[in-house]
Amino acid sequence: MRKRIVPIFLAAALALLASACGGGGESRSQTRIVAAFYPLAFLAERLAPTAEVTTLTPAGAEPHDLELTPREVAALADADLVLYLGQGFQPALERAVRGKANALDLLDGLELIEGSEGDGSHSEGDGSHALDPHVWLDPLRFAAMAERVAEALGEPGAADGLVADLQELDEEFRDGLADCERDVIVTSHAAFGYLADAYGLRQLALSGLSPEAEPSPRALEGLVAEVRRSQATTVFFETLVSPKVAETVAREAGVRTAVLNPLEGLTEQELENGADYVSVMRENLAALRQALGCA
Repeated sequence: MRKRIVPIFLAAALALLASACGGGGESRSQTRIVAAFYPLAFLAERLAPTAEVTTLTPAGAEPHDLELTPREVAALADADLVLYLGQGFQPALERAVRGKANALDLLDGLELIEGSEGDGSHSEGDGSHALDPHVWLDPLRFAAMAERVAEALGEPGAADGLVADLQELDEEFRDGLADCERDVIVTSHAAFGYLADAYGLRQLALSGLSPEAEPSPRALEGLVAEVRRSQATTVFFETLVSPKVAETVAREAGVRTAVLNPLEGLTEQELENGADYVSVMRENLAALRQALGCA
């Protein structure tokens, strides 16, 4: 996939702690952070453990589908910091925060790759191309996002511990995927371009950047043929979207299915069990190693 550099538009310094208002107004000392969806809430909670963090995308919900209620729009205006991703990932949220000084687009300044928006992103697909927003699936790019959040909070050193954890996770992926029989990962939608780019893999996606974009019958036939040619043993599906297309392709191609989590959100059960970004990424690594025949 072709790469391009997105210009750096660093947000101006954000005033995060509200001082007492004159004339009998209400005062508060707790920082209020609104995060668009799970990975950004994870950053906020790790970097600002005493802050009040609100996540706009509920547990178990698909973030691409986000629509804002009037109460959520009011929360955006009242927040000290709003964390979101641009490039059309959540258009309703982008419209609501456009031009607001308290909003930080964490895609600004990162090296982004292109993905397919249309009817399948494999070599025979006819999808149009757009920048892929799923940056958090590369631990080192995610670490760069953490540093930007810490800077916006006025405490650059707050990211040090998380950055070290993410660098360790990156090393685990590099070591775990260094010696594998195969290098093609078949995914239900084109969310894993950054992971593939970081670790020398090739993504064969059954649909484009949006998980709701199902391939046409003709594209589906082409996908089955391409899965067979790739010698892949596994078609990966996700926990928050229907596995129907993945199961159909796997059945027709004679391969198995398994979960590869794009971490767009965690379910209530996962959260209750103590899962977080790092633990789920390690589960992804184990699934990849099995599918790719890694030593």
